[in-house]
Amino acid sequence: MSHTVKSIETFWVDLPLRPVPARNMVREIPHWTLFEICQVTLDSGVVGIGETMVYYTWGAATVSDEARRKVIGKHPAENMWDDSLGAGLQIALFDAAAKILDAPLHQLLGKQHRDRCHISWWDIDLPADDWISECQLAQANGYTSFKTKGRPWYDVVENTRKLCATLPPHFEVDMDFNGFGVDTAHCTRLLKDLEQFPNVVMFESPIPHSDVAGYKFLRQHTHVPLSMHTAHHFGETPIETAIREEMVDGFVLCGGATRIQREAHVCQVNNRSFFLQIVGTKIAAAFALQLGAVLENARWPSVNCHQLYERDCVKTPLPVQNGLAPVPAGPGLGIELDFEAIEKFRCAPKEKPFPYPELLLAVRWPAGTTTYYNHAFQYWADWQGGKLPFFPRGVNLEHIPNDGSKAWRELFTKAQQGAVHSTEAPF
Repeated sequence: MSHTVKSIETFWVDLPLRPVPARNMVREIPHWTLFEICQVTLDSGVVGIGETMVYYTWGAATVSDEARRKVIGKHPAENMWDDSLGAGLQIALFDAAAKILDAPLHQLLGKQHRDRCHISWWDIDLPADDWISECQLAQANGYTSFKTKGRPWYDVVENTRKLCATLPPHFEVDMDFNGFGVDTAHCTRLLKDLEQFPNVVMFESPIPHSDVAGYKFLRQHTHVPLSMHTAHHFGETPIETAIREEMVDGFVLCGGATRIQREAHVCQVNNRSFFLQIVGTKIAAAFALQLGAVLENARWPSVNCHQLYERDCVKTPLPVQNGLAPVPAGPGLGIELDFEAIEKFRCAPKEKPFPYPELLLAVRWPAGTTTYYNHAFQYWADWQGGKLPFFPRGVNLEHIPNDGSKAWRELFTKAQQGAVHSTEAPF
């Protein structure tokens, strides 16, 4: 019986976010609802599944004609380690190859080290009340850790104080700054202020990754562990350099299977912990669990983000207890698609919906003034460019709904050109 790839089918879905993530993610990542599901069918009838979060996941945004030509007519194992295929097709090939053997995927990836993997709840930056409600929901679902964003348009110290006052001692928070800490002169005091909260156990990417000396300084002057992505848009430092220079305590591993395996080996040789960041639906989460089963130094909770959605496109539950999720034991990924949900949320390919139309945002400064923006990356650029105050106490971000007035429309139109600073805020 032949096990070569006979056909590749792809289809898009637009999955609904839960209300709290939806109203916050609209500022900068409303496109996180769009996925391309990939099905690889072999001559033997075996079907492998994968997914790509179209405007985020590593590699190709969609399955290309070139990738199809490379894979069709070949055994799935021949190409499954090729990261250039993109997430959806690579995961589907791994799933199919393991199903041929009637074995869980982790048996193809290495020797099993754990049968339950650390896993984290994730949200974008949120106001304090939303942080609190999300952590309550996380705990109700068996999670013991929360990864979120540290951003200068919220009072991160005060909001962390409010959040931690509601958390049990065992519940941990990973604060990801994506480089917004700018430099050590600005960042050191902020991190020292946040160290007072025992629930905060990780500072991720506090300053740009290219600042080798800055990371070494922060690591020497703060007591909370530092981590960084091994590849990111705001300055990449090779993992070997980060280890040699003792910049951080551990890493965030993402990308294709070959890259993750290579960097996980580097971490193991150098006794550095890491967490996997494979983002998407339960398809991505199941792939991360299969990897986490064999990667010994995956000691920090993985980030998969499937908790964001009201309904997933996978039937199989991925339960969490005590912050750990069992590795699916069935063949391949060990999960089954929910075709009812897929048909309900199926859509034609869409352009990236950003900037989101009709969005007006107000940064309320503690001095009493307001700055208006049209979308998130306007104020990202202003903060990262040093044009705005550094993590001021008392700052807050608000969404200004369209009330249909001429004044709202005029302000919205003006904000499309850039920051609008106002001493007497009309909204």
